[in-house]
Amino acid sequence: MSDRIFIKGLALHAYHGVMPHEGKVGQTFSLDLELDIDLSNAARSDRVADTVSYDKAVTCASEAFCAQRFRLIEAAAGQVADALLKTFPLVRTATVTIHKPHAPIAATFNDVGITLTRTRAGAK
Repeated sequence: MSDRIFIKGLALHAYHGVMPHEGKVGQTFSLDLELDIDLSNAARSDRVADTVSYDKAVTCASEAFCAQRFRLIEAAAGQVADALLKTFPLVRTATVTIHKPHAPIAATFNDVGITLTRTRAGAK
């Protein structure tokens, strides 16, 4: 099955990072979410109950991302993926990409970030 719900470019201001100033000033991160889900029932029924509401997925991810300060965006992404899997039983796999456009790196770059994927136990 290759069905997928995606949300790209979710902008969230948070205070994640290793550097002390990141915890004080914060910065805007961009999140991309991909949820692997069987959408065949939703495609037939036309009912939101047979899928995952984009609005609820955004709320879940935002709350998980902003609930605490993380030193590593890897930990923040793991928290988001775990929250999505816990909240939405239909989701088999959650992939979270976090872009950190203002990372404190002494270089010119277009983008920096991480992508991680978490799969529900027993999902195929």
